[in-house]
Amino acid sequence: MNQVVVIGAGQAGLAAGFYLRRAGLDFVLLDAQTTPGGAWLHGWDSLRLFSPAQHSSLPGWPMPPYRGYPPADHVVDYLAAYEKRYEFDVRRPVRVTAVRRTDGQFEIATDGGTWRADAVISATGTWWRPFIPAIRGRADFLGRQLHTVDYGGPDEFAGQRVVVVGGGNSGAQIAADLAEVAHLTWVTRRPPRYLPDEIDGRALFDIASRRQETGGVAALGDIVAVPQVRAARDAGLLRARPLFDRITESGPAWTDVVEPADAVIWCTGFRPALGHLAPLQLRGRDGTVRTDGTRVVAEPRLHLLGYGDWTGPASATLIGVGPTARAAANEIAAQLTRR
Repeated sequence: MNQVVVIGAGQAGLAAGFYLRRAGLDFVLLDAQTTPGGAWLHGWDSLRLFSPAQHSSLPGWPMPPYRGYPPADHVVDYLAAYEKRYEFDVRRPVRVTAVRRTDGQFEIATDGGTWRADAVISATGTWWRPFIPAIRGRADFLGRQLHTVDYGGPDEFAGQRVVVVGGGNSGAQIAADLAEVAHLTWVTRRPPRYLPDEIDGRALFDIASRRQETGGVAALGDIVAVPQVRAARDAGLLRARPLFDRITESGPAWTDVVEPADAVIWCTGFRPALGHLAPLQLRGRDGTVRTDGTRVVAEPRLHLLGYGDWTGPASATLIGVGPTARAAANEIAAQLTRR
């Protein structure tokens, strides 16, 4: 039996491993993927971090230098090297199917056997639960529909009529990616709000950490102007239209105006991948899991790490997950000592 089981070995799981080791705890990381890299394994070729490498590191070991904003494969290489450097006990591919309470401990059921633990850190992220809003007529569209998670790059859309839905970072980056090769229609719920060009991930983390005093990151804007987004914006290629009313067989429609489309790419976000925790019955009437920091209020031996601001300021980012991972590991160490 391990004292702690960490579910997921992406950036949040690795940060947890760093601090669990520092706390002297016995732990194992269970990862559903076949190789290291977390969700970064699935990014498209032009995907970029929001920060330079020197401001995108996990605790203890800096990311290798990169000129400009690092691409996804640079992050994957870094995470793989990080895991190897600290010689974490990572079991993969192991998919966790359920977490249950058993005799005062946790029983973690997987497709590769059962683990038991005194505490659990869930660090599965959101990439595995893409969200597409319920838009009237969406099932009627005869073209191709895909989510951010399915996007592989611009080549397959060359010359096509493509609608990109979403005014966040993914929507802006994919729209910029397609702007010169496809007939692009970019659709956002509200006018795009760009952060000042000098703002990157490091500044975002600092702002998020002081969010009660500053009004938070949302007060500044939604989109980090990484170079390719900035270039497309300044060239006048990123002109957003308001969200359509419905989708027809041939494309989205605004009142009586239909925009013919070959594909719609939904850059509409994600939900936390927490299905494995269903047996614990943690969700309240509003459907959310209540937390105090990373600790689940209804189950104090369970911590949620890296799911967004509700589990720590900027905790879904490389630079932001460290402080919350440290807090979770320290709290678990204190809990186990009291026991």
